[in-house]
Amino acid sequence: MKIVQIYSHLNGLEYLLVHKKNLWKEVQQVIEAVDGNTCKTKVSKEKGMVGNLLYSPIDMNKAFTKLLADKSWTESRVSYWVTKNERLIRQTLSKPAEEQKADIVAAGETPIFSYNQTDFVKDRVAIEIQFGKYSFVAYDLFVKHLAFYVRDQIDVGIEILAMKSLQSQMSSGPGYYEGELYNIIRNGRGVPAVPLVIVGVEP
Repeated sequence: MKIVQIYSHLNGLEYLLVHKKNLWKEVQQVIEAVDGNTCKTKVSKEKGMVGNLLYSPIDMNKAFTKLLADKSWTESRVSYWVTKNERLIRQTLSKPAEEQKADIVAAGETPIFSYNQTDFVKDRVAIEIQFGKYSFVAYDLFVKHLAFYVRDQIDVGIEILAMKSLQSQMSSGPGYYEGELYNIIRNGRGVPAVPLVIVGVEP
């Protein structure tokens, strides 16, 4: 595959180029090493496309996962405790998970365990490969990357998306670079409050 477009949010790309140049090269190498033709395996059942071969999100994810794992990118989780009390959440938000739970219990509220998981993290950089439903992209950008950043687990997040040219050869529903770029810009320059690199790819 090839990188077609890159959007740097809050100087995410500039940060990588200055502080994590080798990691950024790895990301580029992985993208270029994915053979899109081998991922065109899904037989469409959708009206107007029945019988057509489409790009399979599952196969594309598998290809990326193997290549990133070979370069020691690994899964990471951020655990935390929530409750119905907004004021209590604000007080515990920046504390370690154990302290969050203890403070919630001490305040007489019920702690509820939760976590955010990202598939690929290395040296304080997170990658999400998102060829799924468009709602998952918003969750990545406005929740996942931000959660890891706020918890001081990462310095920048990378989101890899299909360009519209690729998305149009997939089943309906996946998010695509141009649409998500619009969503980010519409929210203003400081939202989400985490440095990001949005990457648009196509075969």
